[in-house]
Amino acid sequence: MEGNAPMLREMVSNLIDNAVSYGERARLSVTRANGEVLVRVEDDGPGMSAEALASAADPFYRGDASRNRTTGGAGLGLTLADAIAKAHGGSLALENRTPRGFAATIKLPDAMQGAT
Repeated sequence: MEGNAPMLREMVSNLIDNAVSYGERARLSVTRANGEVLVRVEDDGPGMSAEALASAADPFYRGDASRNRTTGGAGLGLTLADAIAKAHGGSLALENRTPRGFAATIKLPDAMQGAT
């Protein structure tokens, strides 16, 4: 499957914007392994409660107090990232980092796998 470049840019941009807004800085990594491309964005912020993690990709969801309306946005960034990943045959995983921080990982099929 080939990707839609504007949609993929929007997906990564949303993840980076969230990391910068809520976690002070963002780190982006892209790796290829086992027929997949992993796009991971990490921050050093407070992370999310277990309840917030479970709902974070729901439309218009705005979770913990540290992730409030004053930081901007409408609560659609993770929803769109999840939808774009799924439209490309992938998935979005959200997790807290230890001892502090948050990570969003997109798994996509590697379009170059098996290409000659």
